[in-house]
Amino acid sequence: MKAGISGVVALIVLLVAVLIGYASIFTVRQTEQVLVVRLGEPVRVVTEPGLHFKVPFVDAVISLDKRILDLENPSQEVIASDQKRLVVDAFARYRIKNALRFYQSVGTVQAANVQLTALLNAALRRVLGEVTFIEVVRDERESLMNRIRELLDREADGYGISVVDVRIRRADLPDQNSQAVYQRMQTERQREAAEFRAQGGQKAQEIRSKADREATVIIAEANSKAEQIRGEGDGERNRLFAEAYGKDPDFFAFYRSMSAYEQGLRSSDTRFLLKPDSEFFKYFTGGASGRGQAPAAAAAPARP
Repeated sequence: MKAGISGVVALIVLLVAVLIGYASIFTVRQTEQVLVVRLGEPVRVVTEPGLHFKVPFVDAVISLDKRILDLENPSQEVIASDQKRLVVDAFARYRIKNALRFYQSVGTVQAANVQLTALLNAALRRVLGEVTFIEVVRDERESLMNRIRELLDREADGYGISVVDVRIRRADLPDQNSQAVYQRMQTERQREAAEFRAQGGQKAQEIRSKADREATVIIAEANSKAEQIRGEGDGERNRLFAEAYGKDPDFFAFYRSMSAYEQGLRSSDTRFLLKPDSEFFKYFTGGASGRGQAPAAAAAPARP
């Protein structure tokens, strides 16, 4: 009977020892840091991964992420120094560098995100309100993000938070302003296109006018040259005829008669009203009786 009671007591003691032992140890992962709290008061911060000990049933363990955390900030409107309204979409990355201060100031990551969102919005308005729209969108964007990060990091230091990076994902005009800007840009481009087309049309007209003028001059010079050459040819022909006539008048008269026959008898209608002893037919009837004289106009029919 006593042995049975001793066994039960020993089992109970063993269970209590196991429970106390289990309650006195905790594990820290590589991605987290642990804050040990005793009766509501912070005792120590454990950052080394592995197995650690605490006072059982008295100490509480609060795990905090040691990795870089993301803070998504909703889009908001900011007024630049040139009074232009901007829609800014930004985000930040931060880590918990002082677990004790973080726990005492904000307590949880959700509360820290709310507080950092307000600080980030204030930093955006402060920094972007000192520069122009062009500097935000194009010229000074990188340096502005660094300034915002430095300002946010200083203000978040009191919460045990270190701000790693701040990025402006988008900075643009509001939709209604964007439409007006796009419409103005489109109108300006259309005006420039019309101006270029007008200049091109004027240039084309000048080129066509110049080409027409040059073509007219070239054609006139060519016609003049042709007439000159034609006149020289006619003169050379007359000279040759005169020279041939002077050498052999009879042969020249015969040649002209043959040419007159060719011109006069070319058509299918070869009817002529002439006297049989007409001068035109002298080489058909009289042989050489009419030598030395050219026939009359061959192509014109004789009058009755």
